Amino acid sequence: MIRRSHLSILVVATLLLAACDQEPAPSNSASSTENIPSASPSLSSTAEVELVVAQSDLGEILTDADGRTLYAFTNDVDGQSVCNDDCATNWPPLTIDENEEVSAAAGVSATWIGSITRDDGSAQVTYSGHPLYYFAADAAPGDTAGQGVGGVWFVLGADGELIGAPEPPAEESADPSSEESDDASASGDY
Repeated sequence: MIRRSHLSILVVATLLLAACDQEPAPSNSASSTENIPSASPSLSSTAEVELVVAQSDLGEILTDADGRTLYAFTNDVDGQSVCNDDCATNWPPLTIDENEEVSAAAGVSATWIGSITRDDGSAQVTYSGHPLYYFAADAAPGDTAGQGVGGVWFVLGADGELIGAPEPPAEESADPSSEESDDASASGDY
């Protein structure tokens, strides 16, 4: 039963990621996202959005006040979101209205909280320069089904680091003399 559940989550996550990489296809149905939560939790009834540190199987992670896991997208460029349209349906951005403020619970660095203007004009919350998103397939507070999807979606830690993200490749030395010494040692010449 657990194995089937994990397989189902993997299939759903793969399909959702594919939607982020493709142009929207015309649809004959009234709505293909009937069971996907709205793009943003209802924030209009409150004047404050709170970022919280929660304990999970991944360690301490960043969530909203309701315990919903927050993610970063490694394809975002220079702190600007590139997740729009179908991608934003599957990975709803954490947005705020102009009258709302974002606060930091214990363990969250208030100085790392910011916002950007999305392509649609809405304000998206950022943490340590990363635009923040939910994953539509996370069904309950504390779910982390979006972790590692496509190798580009990762949970954020309170330290602002992406949990489990691969390290960017190290830049190779531009010094040609180091290449010669590497070649010499590889060929057995000392």
